[in-house]
Amino acid sequence: GAGADNDLYINQAIVFIEDAIQYRSINHRVDSKSLWLYRWYYSRTCQWILSLTITVILALAFIEEPSSLTVTSDVRYRLPSWNPPCGFTESMELLCFLVFVVDVSVKSYLIGWKEFWKNKWLMAYILTLIVSLADWIVSLSFFCKESVRIRRILRPFFLLQNSSMMKKTLKSINSTLPEMMSVLLLLAVHLSLFTMFAMLLFARTKDNQQDKEWVVYFRNLPDSLTSLLVLLTTANNPDVMIPAYSKNRAYSIFFILFTVLGNLFLMNLLTAIIYNQFRGYLLKSVQSSLLRRRLGIRAAFEVLSSLKETPASAQQSCVSVGALLQVLQKAEMDSRCKQAIMRSLKMCSCDQLSAAQFQKLFEELDKDAIKQHPPSPEYQSHFMQKMQFAFGHPYFGYLGNVIALANIISICVVLVMDADKQPSERDDFFLGAINCFFILYYLLEMLLKILAMGLKRYLSYPSNRFDGLLTVILLILEIATFAVYGFPHPGWRPEFMGLLSLWDMVRLVNMLIVFRFLRIIPNMKFMALVVTTLLDLVKNLRAFAGILVVVFYAFAITGIMLFKGAVVPLGNTSNIIFQLKNVISWCSAQAEIIYCLLYVLSDHMICRWAKIYFVAWWLISSVIWVNLFVALLLE
Repeated sequence: GAGADNDLYINQAIVFIEDAIQYRSINHRVDSKSLWLYRWYYSRTCQWILSLTITVILALAFIEEPSSLTVTSDVRYRLPSWNPPCGFTESMELLCFLVFVVDVSVKSYLIGWKEFWKNKWLMAYILTLIVSLADWIVSLSFFCKESVRIRRILRPFFLLQNSSMMKKTLKSINSTLPEMMSVLLLLAVHLSLFTMFAMLLFARTKDNQQDKEWVVYFRNLPDSLTSLLVLLTTANNPDVMIPAYSKNRAYSIFFILFTVLGNLFLMNLLTAIIYNQFRGYLLKSVQSSLLRRRLGIRAAFEVLSSLKETPASAQQSCVSVGALLQVLQKAEMDSRCKQAIMRSLKMCSCDQLSAAQFQKLFEELDKDAIKQHPPSPEYQSHFMQKMQFAFGHPYFGYLGNVIALANIISICVVLVMDADKQPSERDDFFLGAINCFFILYYLLEMLLKILAMGLKRYLSYPSNRFDGLLTVILLILEIATFAVYGFPHPGWRPEFMGLLSLWDMVRLVNMLIVFRFLRIIPNMKFMALVVTTLLDLVKNLRAFAGILVVVFYAFAITGIMLFKGAVVPLGNTSNIIFQLKNVISWCSAQAEIIYCLLYVLSDHMICRWAKIYFVAWWLISSVIWVNLFVALLLE
């Protein structure tokens, strides 16, 4: 009937408005049951459960064997890590997989079968789940004793596929790969040519004393290539050229040419190419999001204009104000935007809205909220008015900054004076006394500001909340210190009591005081501008940071599988010396000995695996990823 159709149109409009708010695509099922499922899937509860599931499955690596969840990373001192029984982490994994199965099933159903075959991400999602479940079954069949778990490397995919912004960023990165590969190929040619030149230039001679460069760095092709690759990272500069330079200073020309061509030209060329590809990336992303929002609002207008209550005599499509109010009451949106749209509707004298008027109403979604601070209290007393003027004046804040600077300087002076003293010789009286004085001033300053501004207005400023929170924490720590160790006095150096020693308590207070000094940032315009830019950068580059987490996680899991058990406590000294000799003879270059000694209890192949692994890591993280970050920062 007409009533059922109207209810369906209202529900469709609600979903389209919510799609517009969240920049979602409107290409999904719109029948009544699908709309209910769609709103349930994108509800805060469901999305929170999905995010929690992704966090849990990624965090399992910290407790799975080989677990590294210990206080210290030094193998000589750390206690045996907790290894959960077989089936514990696997049960948690199974629960996560079930959530993902429901997730992919709902997504596939909502977009429809035809769109499903076009969606490569959903197909990859299903394939990842199938491989992960198969690997999970293999783990249980081996009673959790298998050496390789493929599903652990696949886990970051669940984080990746859940973010549309991360998918967009990855798509943009993918478009830059051909140009990046051309520069990396040029870099490989540069390395290869200079490797051949080095092997010819530093060839072995009859005089062993003059062959230090050959013995240490250029004995064979792999060593030569590794030495120059490390030089490209500047990690072995100038060590790699010292033997040749000691023999003849003219050899420095070779290393200068290699460094200039590789580091100054090719590396910066890579940055330029990546920036050129990413130019307009953020603008295109914003334009794409706004287009989705406009499409969602227009779709809501079209379905509302199909309501039976719309006048048939209207020459163009229009929407009744009553229908829009009904949609706004049910739609999940920011209360500020909802109230602004409703105010605009009340001010509008017409009963019907055209498409342009409808679109203009929802421009409130594109506006940022303007922060309005509560008014200051109005005092009747002339004395209180003067107090309010004095302590609400910016100069009072500047005085607080000067006092905070004096506190920092006094801490620095005490730390310099006590730097070379033994703990038994240190007298904490002076530091404790000045901290007590300054913390009392900070408390007085906070109370006077609250008196002048009022509590609500005081708390409406982020800088005041930061300042006030640290002041309260400092006061609590100071009271706790006095309660445990008494008031400061000459020779104030009592024994350890409670959770923290006196020196630990004083250090903690001093660290918070140093951190509190950041309050000066809002008072320095240029510094405030830089900090604001950095905060905006953090907000806008969350997708980039997410992909960074994916890369770090994948390499960490791969490194665990390749090198687990390589570093163990030293046991039999004679056996260790024998193994050290073998490793040193295998890893002849000095630059490699440092790295290979980390893996002394492994076979010789681990040095080769380490080379491949860390070169890949350097290429992806340092060469490509850092340049991507610079390009996005410039953009």
